[in-house]
Amino acid sequence: MAHCCIIGGGVVGLSIARELAGRGHTVRVLARHAREDAASWAAVGIFPPAPTYPGMTPNEALTAYSHGLHQGWSRELLDETGIDNGLRSCGGLHVAADDQGLAALREKALAWRAKNARSELLDASGLAEVEPALAGAVAAGRLVGGMLLPDEQQFRSPRHLRALEASCRRRGVVVTRGAEVTQIDVAGGEVKGVVARIDGTIDHVHADAYVLAAGAWSGPLAEVFGLSLDTRPIRGQIALLHLPRQPLTRIVNRGLDYLVPREEGRLLAGSTLEDVGFDATTTPDIIARLQRFAIDLLGDLAKGEPERTWAGLRPGTPDGVPFLGRPSGVSNAVVAAGHLRAGLHQSAGTAAIVADLVEGREPAINIAPFAPNRRPGPATSESSSGLLARARAEMGR
Repeated sequence: MAHCCIIGGGVVGLSIARELAGRGHTVRVLARHAREDAASWAAVGIFPPAPTYPGMTPNEALTAYSHGLHQGWSRELLDETGIDNGLRSCGGLHVAADDQGLAALREKALAWRAKNARSELLDASGLAEVEPALAGAVAAGRLVGGMLLPDEQQFRSPRHLRALEASCRRRGVVVTRGAEVTQIDVAGGEVKGVVARIDGTIDHVHADAYVLAAGAWSGPLAEVFGLSLDTRPIRGQIALLHLPRQPLTRIVNRGLDYLVPREEGRLLAGSTLEDVGFDATTTPDIIARLQRFAIDLLGDLAKGEPERTWAGLRPGTPDGVPFLGRPSGVSNAVVAAGHLRAGLHQSAGTAAIVADLVEGREPAINIAPFAPNRRPGPATSESSSGLLARARAEMGR
C-alpha cells in the first residue's frame, strides 16, 4: 500500500490519516501546531440536522454524507480508544428577541421541513415550557418565541481530537507535532517531497501520496500547485462559564450566538466571526459580550468570571465551499481545506473521499463542485464574507 504524507494535524488531517491507515496505508502526519492549538480543538461542536433531499447543494451533500458516517466513527473510536467523543442528539432551540426575528425563524422552519428535517415553531410560552431556564427572559420580554430542531446534535471536539489521534497511533500513523512545512517540491507532474522544519532542524519527507489539509495555512502552500486558495482565517472566540447548576438541556441559538450545555454546570458561550488574520487571542470586549448574551437569556445564574476563554482560526473560502480534490496536473496530491465552521461535521466524509482519491476510486458523492482549481462563485450566506457581513449586522443591532 502507498506511503501517505498528510500536511495538517487538525480534525480533517487526522480523520484522513485514520481512514487511510484503516485501509492499510502507511501514514505520516506533519502537524504545525500542538493538538490543543488546532481550530477544530477550539470548536464547540454543533451538528445541525443534515437530511438528504432533492436539489441539495454540494456542501449539503458533503455534510449529509459525513453526518451518516459519524455515528459509526464514534462507536469505533470508543471501542478502539475508550474515549467517548460525546456525540449526542440533544436538540437545538433557536430563539427570537422580537417579531422580526420570529418571522425569520418561521421561514427557516419551513425551509427545514422542505429539506425533510423536523422543526417546530414555538410561541413565548412554548419556549419557556421547552426550556424552563428561559422563563425569566420570556417574562421580561427579551424572548418572544423560537424554533425547535429536535435532531440537532452536540459533539465534544477536544475528546474527538484525542480519540482520533489515539486511533491513528494505534493504527500505526506517525504524528509529528511542531512540524512547519516550508516547501513542497513538484516536478514532472508529481510531488517529489516536502521540506519541514521540526524542532529547529530541517527534515525532507518523501511519500507516494500527499494530502494538503493545513486549514487556514493551506493557501500559501498550495501555490506550488498553481492554485490560488483563499483559506483566510476567521477567528471565533469562546467563553466557558461554570454555573452553580446546569440550567439547559438543549443547545440554544440566537442569531449567530449560542449556548451549549456541558457537564457539571459548564456552559459554552460563543462565538464570533472575525477577519483579523492569524491572531488566535481573545479580547476582553468580545468575551464580555458573550457573557452578557448568556446573562440576557439565563439571568444572574450566568454571572461570574468565565472559567476559561479561547479562540480558534477557521479556514474560510470565498463561496463557502471547501476545496477538495486533486490539483490539475499533479498526480499524487490531494487538497482538503476551507471547511470554515463545518470542519468537524464534514471531517468523516472528507476523509473517506480523500482516501478514495488516493486509491483511485470514485468517491461516494460528486466532488466536481469542490475542485481546488475552480473559480469560486459568488459569496453565499455560508461563505466567509457572507457570514462576516451577517455578524457585523447583528452586532450593529
